[in-house]
Amino acid sequence: MKYFFFLFSFISFAQQTPKVDFIKCNASVYPEMETKKVDGVVTYEFKVISAIDSIRIDAVNMTFSTVEINGKSVKFKNNNKELVLFEGFVKGKNKLKFVYQAFPKQTMYFNVGSNQIWTQGQGKYTSHWLPSFDDVNEKLVFNLNVTYDENYNVLVNGILKETFPDKDKKIWLYEMQKPMSSYLLAMVIGDFRNKVIASKSGIPLQFFIQPKDTAKFESTYRHSKKMFDYLEKEIGFKYPWQIYKQIPVEDFLYAGMENTSCTIFAQDFVVDDIGFNDRNYVNVNAHELAHQWFGDLVTAKSGKDHWLQEGFATYYALLAEREVFGDDYFYHQLYRTSLQLKNAAKTDTIPVMNEKASSLSFYQKGAWALHVIREAIGPKLFQKAVKTYLKKHQFKNVETDDFLAEIKKAAPAFDTEEFKKVWLEDYHFQTDEANVLLRKNAFMRTLFETQQLRKKSLAENRQKFSTLLETDVFYPVKTEILYQLAAVSFEDKAAFLTLAMQTNNVKVRQAVAEFTTEIPIAFKLQYELLLDDASYETKEIAFMNLWKNFPESRVTYLAKAQNWIGGNDKSLRILFLTFSILSDEKESAEKTSYYNELVDYTSAKYESSVRQNAISNMLSINIKDTAVLKSLVNATTHHKWQFSKFGRDKIRQLMKDETIRGLFESLLPTLPETDKSQLQKLLNEKP
Repeated sequence: MKYFFFLFSFISFAQQTPKVDFIKCNASVYPEMETKKVDGVVTYEFKVISAIDSIRIDAVNMTFSTVEINGKSVKFKNNNKELVLFEGFVKGKNKLKFVYQAFPKQTMYFNVGSNQIWTQGQGKYTSHWLPSFDDVNEKLVFNLNVTYDENYNVLVNGILKETFPDKDKKIWLYEMQKPMSSYLLAMVIGDFRNKVIASKSGIPLQFFIQPKDTAKFESTYRHSKKMFDYLEKEIGFKYPWQIYKQIPVEDFLYAGMENTSCTIFAQDFVVDDIGFNDRNYVNVNAHELAHQWFGDLVTAKSGKDHWLQEGFATYYALLAEREVFGDDYFYHQLYRTSLQLKNAAKTDTIPVMNEKASSLSFYQKGAWALHVIREAIGPKLFQKAVKTYLKKHQFKNVETDDFLAEIKKAAPAFDTEEFKKVWLEDYHFQTDEANVLLRKNAFMRTLFETQQLRKKSLAENRQKFSTLLETDVFYPVKTEILYQLAAVSFEDKAAFLTLAMQTNNVKVRQAVAEFTTEIPIAFKLQYELLLDDASYETKEIAFMNLWKNFPESRVTYLAKAQNWIGGNDKSLRILFLTFSILSDEKESAEKTSYYNELVDYTSAKYESSVRQNAISNMLSINIKDTAVLKSLVNATTHHKWQFSKFGRDKIRQLMKDETIRGLFESLLPTLPETDKSQLQKLLNEKP
């Protein structure tokens, strides 16, 4: 039955959009953290172009009152999926006004632990918190006014025009000038600090961060202005909105989301200088920024053409990173994705131009397709075609042929039909063609040559390895050498390991840590230096290998790690706590304190990345700790699907043991209703 509704809904909107044009939305919304609800008053201006029996606005599980069209009360239908209007509107201009209330189960998230409220409308889900349009082809101007506690920041698309006091609250008035699809509407409420700088073209770039993270500001937003200025120049079309805001939120569902003029991204990318070397925001930053043109300014008409958004954003993010990190980095990223695409094509037979295509196809193969065109016709003609494409279709919806038509005009000799057939309609990845393009780069030629050395003996490769390790060639060549040396005896590779350590390159030294799991005493002192590297990942790998190889030095290693924290997931702190609890050297009082701290990290006070890490480690220490088991059950109700899946999968695994199953059954009466319901479902599953 639900499939029928979705089909009917799609047909209804496909019929509605050409006949009714919604122009502007002025909405006043009142979110509440305590009740997890949102109230609102909405005014829509719309134009009836041709006769239509009913007009539909998507609205999931909402209640409505005071519905007026052109100043008069009208009857309406509410089927819990749509607000259906069937009287009161006339051909030409109309004004609709209504009051609504919603308790969103998704799309608007109330994060009590962090005192944050944020939205994620990807695709078609804004209708869960604001009556709007799941059809991306319906574009209109959104102006949003938000009333909330005056002690917080409220951030929405567009320019903040004014704020007004309202008793103990405040009203924020935001204004957009240009139309966009509903799924790009965003709201964030929380406690933030911010800095504003101007782009080269004068666009205000506003960067937000939580007060606790102000020391991480520079490393989090590193290269932001440079990439913004570069993309404006490279795309050849001025940034299309009035302002650009970026806001990190806790337990965000994805890496980032390109809401118009207001990107939201995951707190995991808020990093310090060391964390920057492990996992930084640069690529996601550039990707979401590129979407402001490709996805927000021009939007694909349907899922079939989704690559016009994700492929473009992926490719232009790579171009921006090339500007920051250089050619070798750019080509290596293309190479890495070419391997993924080649491997995926063995089982994935869905091409890019299919709404069911994988993310890998939409993003990475889409980016490769654009690289093929750009290399074939040259950067200048490619820029000319892209600029014309954006100018012609700005604030509208597009299909693949709209873009290819501009390529054909700019470069008549380029066979767009053959390109479309090979790169967009065929699931195979053109490895040979890709490798020809990769070999344009000297570093890539060296990498390919180094990979071929796998076929030779160490005696034959010795001089080549030494020479490469002493050059300034990009680090993947050197990590390739270390990979080839992994199974070689220490005596035969000792000189190479010393050369690798002397590069002082974080990634090369990390490869030493990773590929040297058996550490001879002669290498112990050198290997211990990795504990001081500017990489949390390297520290963790080195600590664990040293712990295994040198039991007699464990007290020293614990002392070294005592004040480590790690990244946003507290990986190094949890590592220290875990090994301290398991250690024979620690006093019982210390162990109790560490045990309690680790249990605390499993609780709902922390982000899912911290909790998952802590739960996994605690289950290896004490599988019967009821506080931890309760935290695991609570994970199954979390809004972040990756964490809730972890919770369900782990419980299923643990319940294979009848004793643990009995423990979960005994917990049922002590759990909150939502947790109890989820656990009961898992208990009811057939083994």
